[in-house]
Amino acid sequence: MTQDTISRRRALKLGGAVAAGTVAMPFYARRAFAAEPIKLGSLLDGTGALGLEGRRMIQTTQYAVDKLNAAGGLLGRPIQLIAYDTQSTMQLYSQFAQKLALEDKVDVIQGGITSASREAIRPIFDRDKTLYFYNTQYEGGVCDRNVFCTGSTPAQTVDHIVDYALKTWGKKAYIVAADYNYGHITASWMTKFMKDGGGSVVGTDFFPLDVTNFSSAISRIQQAAPDIVLSALVGANHSGFYRQWDAAGMKGKIPMGSSVFGLGDELTTMDPSTTNGIVTCYGWYNSLTTPASVDFVKGMQAKYGADVTDLGELDTATFDGIMLWADAVKKAGSVDRDKVIDALESGITVETPSGKVTMDPKTHHTIRTAYLATPKDRKWDILQTFPDQYPADTAGACDLIKNPKTNKQFVPTL
Repeated sequence: MTQDTISRRRALKLGGAVAAGTVAMPFYARRAFAAEPIKLGSLLDGTGALGLEGRRMIQTTQYAVDKLNAAGGLLGRPIQLIAYDTQSTMQLYSQFAQKLALEDKVDVIQGGITSASREAIRPIFDRDKTLYFYNTQYEGGVCDRNVFCTGSTPAQTVDHIVDYALKTWGKKAYIVAADYNYGHITASWMTKFMKDGGGSVVGTDFFPLDVTNFSSAISRIQQAAPDIVLSALVGANHSGFYRQWDAAGMKGKIPMGSSVFGLGDELTTMDPSTTNGIVTCYGWYNSLTTPASVDFVKGMQAKYGADVTDLGELDTATFDGIMLWADAVKKAGSVDRDKVIDALESGITVETPSGKVTMDPKTHHTIRTAYLATPKDRKWDILQTFPDQYPADTAGACDLIKNPKTNKQFVPTL
């Protein structure tokens, strides 16, 4: 569902955002510390087309900061959270990024959902030397000493979806994806993995984020008659594809794997007939029963209500990013950017709801467990577990230890 008509009360409940169309105001985590606070900035979409994914990330950010402050903060100092609702608008991402870096003078930024939003703000933080964590499952390839990426990448997840599809369903795929850099690059990885596995791609369609009608695309897929549909569709509007696919009677005819489905509230808002059987692969699912995973879900529900049942990798990757940064600050004994980067590049490891998460010094991406799963009656059924998945896609081109001045996003060569 979109968040365009979200009420002010609901927005504040989601973590300090305000109604769509207004300028967001910062909110602060206040504690009775005498020391000068450490400032953590957050840029996430609480409203607009990406509010589906962003609302829980906003809550997780507040939860993680509160958890750190309840344990005494960092270096004897409280953490002050300064967060803005970017309302799924690139202009606001750029505007608030500059405000956080230049006016609020935060020590670290945790934020961004789409790759487009990341690329809008990454140069700002590079220029102003403000440490930046991007905590979203994404297409991989960012190589920048100032940036740390905690979400899973195609080599860690999409490869497993394609491998499962090839072994289970067939050799011909049709790809549907969002029409921006995430969708295009992920589609390239899907194509590469299909070809590497002896398969082929019989068609690819890209859709802007505001597209809601997929009838013509479904007709093209029917005509192409693939064995598999691979989806990299993003956001609330694109979720309509799955309902329309089911309504067209295609659900039982052509199986589907997705690199994004279920990262929002799809399992709680869609009928099981629509969601059951779609194969996904992420770094965390809320059905994991490890103590850390169970504690995270219980903690979020205690803070935000029992209806918090739609948590996903975007939320735990957000938690991971804040905890990796916090451990690096402790190890560095400072919030100085270069000292914290050095600590992160030491191969720092944290135990999180996702399991063991290690920051890879060369790529500034995480080494983590990946899980293959499918919805079954509104719950995730985990099919396979893949420990210690290395970000091999990014590592193929990025080595920030040897080349610390690298500052670009690499794309796969097919």
